[in-house]
Amino acid sequence: MKKPVALIIFDWDGTLFDSVGQIVKSLRFAADQFHQPLTDEAAKSIIGLGLPEVAQVLFPSVPELHEAILKSYGDHYVEHSKEDKWFDGVDEMLRDLKSQGILLAVATGKSRRGLDRVLKQTQSTDLFVATRAASETKSKPDPLMLAEILEVTGIDTENAIMVGDTSYDLEMARNIDMPRVGVSYGVHTVDVLAQYQPIDIANTVAQLHTILNQQIQLKEAV
Repeated sequence: MKKPVALIIFDWDGTLFDSVGQIVKSLRFAADQFHQPLTDEAAKSIIGLGLPEVAQVLFPSVPELHEAILKSYGDHYVEHSKEDKWFDGVDEMLRDLKSQGILLAVATGKSRRGLDRVLKQTQSTDLFVATRAASETKSKPDPLMLAEILEVTGIDTENAIMVGDTSYDLEMARNIDMPRVGVSYGVHTVDVLAQYQPIDIANTVAQLHTILNQQIQLKEAV
């Protein structure tokens, strides 16, 4: 018997928030400041990880520069991302899900300071019953942030769905045996996401909205 959906946990960048392009630009800017080679593809590939892990993956040969590079990245991103916003349809999707009594949460590779800033920027703090940032727990794909959200909400794993655009999101959910939905309009391709056995993969926010509503309605038919 299918378990009812009570909680949907969303990744932020590339899933709800149209920020991937600016993240790549800011990482490239920071790398250039310290004469470190970095391609767009490499910068894009690490979106979803916590910042310390980003530095370790992208700049393994210069650990002494990690703090300075990350500061340069953060300063540039904050300055140039003020116009970034949700993907079209996200606001309507979230409010529709919430109106159906579904609990909403965020699990992100952003820092707490960064997450709080964009929650304020999108005026969406009240939409989410719980949020977890990589700076206050373990980075994806470790499932600790999901376990913490489940503990806060009192929801069982099988009654939750994780939604994300990267392998890190879906691997994190798989590591805790949580149902998961991929989105292909962010960072990783359908082929990459499919390796983590998601319920489905959405190519647009409209498709994601439909998929999530279908999952909710399935529980009502049982």
